[in-house]
Amino acid sequence: MNSASKLLKSIENSVGKILVVMGGSSAEREISIQSGEAVHSSLCNSQLESCLYDWSGKELDFIQTVEFDICFIAVHGRGGEDGKLQAALEIHGKPFTGSGFMASAIAMHKYRTKQIWSFNGLTTPRSLLWQNNISQQFILDELGLPLMIKPAHEGSSVGVSLVLKEDDISPALQKAQKFDNEILIEQFIQGDEYTVSILGDHPLPSIKLETPRQFYDYHAKYSSEDTRYICPSGLSNIDELTISDIAIKAFKALGCDGWGRVDFIRNSSGEFFLIEVNTVPGMTNHSLVPMAALEVGISFDELVLRILSSSLEGLEHE
Repeated sequence: MNSASKLLKSIENSVGKILVVMGGSSAEREISIQSGEAVHSSLCNSQLESCLYDWSGKELDFIQTVEFDICFIAVHGRGGEDGKLQAALEIHGKPFTGSGFMASAIAMHKYRTKQIWSFNGLTTPRSLLWQNNISQQFILDELGLPLMIKPAHEGSSVGVSLVLKEDDISPALQKAQKFDNEILIEQFIQGDEYTVSILGDHPLPSIKLETPRQFYDYHAKYSSEDTRYICPSGLSNIDELTISDIAIKAFKALGCDGWGRVDFIRNSSGEFFLIEVNTVPGMTNHSLVPMAALEVGISFDELVLRILSSSLEGLEHE
């Protein structure tokens, strides 16, 4: 019996009905639906009893009215990735995939995440949380140019701007405010972009992201045909061990578990800078976790089973 068959047998013996929750009301709703449908299709391939639920992002009574034994969370962005859904599931004693509500809430707030990393001695770009009384001159004095300005709680590079000159600061803030009241202003690190997926307690091979655009934005992630995903990434063995070790430390520092993805920039001196953690990464045909898993021989169907299995080990999130 191979590893996938053993996982399937274990899950069949542990749970009955799996509820795949997708949708939500964030700017990532469309991607979430694609992820949810892909996961549900995979569960059907494995002949596990499952159903899809398109969540509005608001009501939570489905947790009591829909019959299920475990929830596979495929909701990206606020509502599904910030601890709201996780907290409700915990209250009702329903197991679910991914990190618990507290870790999810922390990881979703980019500035709080960076504060924890800095406290733990992990390298991340200098930043500040924008408030109305902060002047452009203060921003420039603290961080200089260029800058990244982004909503503090959004994912998939929604509302993000690269600011190259002072005149672009105000328009970038206005753009970010369309998505969030809290805005992260961050030192821009010029360099190569990498990501490390985490499955259980283990890092998967890093992926190097290459795009002709200024940075790996929403278009580059989901619709561009010019984006290149290089896996294995081409890092030396030592650098691969380094980035994997940092990813695990960054993930654990926030209290995350189950599965996720950690994003990096590597500057011209070879130093890795932590950017953010995704606690509910995409599971679409453009997604990075399935790509990294496949590099080590884990098919999409087995990946879904492994994610489910990681949530069954404790059946409770602390």
